[in-house]
Amino acid sequence: MVLALAGTFTPEDSSGTASVETAETAETASADGGPLAAARIVESHAEGKAAVNLEEAQVIVAGGRGVGSADGFAQLQQLADALGGAVGASRAAADAGWVPYQLQIGQTGKVVKPALYLAAGISGAIQHRVGMQTAENVVAINKDPDAPIGEFADLFVVGDLFAIIPRLTDEIRRRKGA
Repeated sequence: MVLALAGTFTPEDSSGTASVETAETAETASADGGPLAAARIVESHAEGKAAVNLEEAQVIVAGGRGVGSADGFAQLQQLADALGGAVGASRAAADAGWVPYQLQIGQTGKVVKPALYLAAGISGAIQHRVGMQTAENVVAINKDPDAPIGEFADLFVVGDLFAIIPRLTDEIRRRKGA
């Protein structure tokens, strides 16, 4: 068995010929042949709206410290929805409590490999870069023209994300006819 982080490589088709063998033991099989008799749900916890899986998303709109608050992430969610993508975040945004840690991308978060990674208000620290460096296309919006993310972004927009994101969202919706 091999385990790998999602998004760390592109899988290739194989003509493998492995066989599967299923075995049950008296201790694990239920009397009626259904789910395990010994298994039971003790507690359940829902994380909220089941959105696009971050590790499988082809489009990610991520925010960092520059987003400024949980309310700022609402604008990023609208853009992600318009693009059919998911929202991600830097560690700074997760540490600030603006988003849940399950959205954190980076060395201590998730590793992603989207076709488009739009970073809003993210400086581009190396810890964050580790989680998103395999993105096919990186678009960054930051008011700091010297932000490190500008060094590896395919398109670096220097400006106020609070002016750019709503206009971008509106234009995408307009072009989609929504």
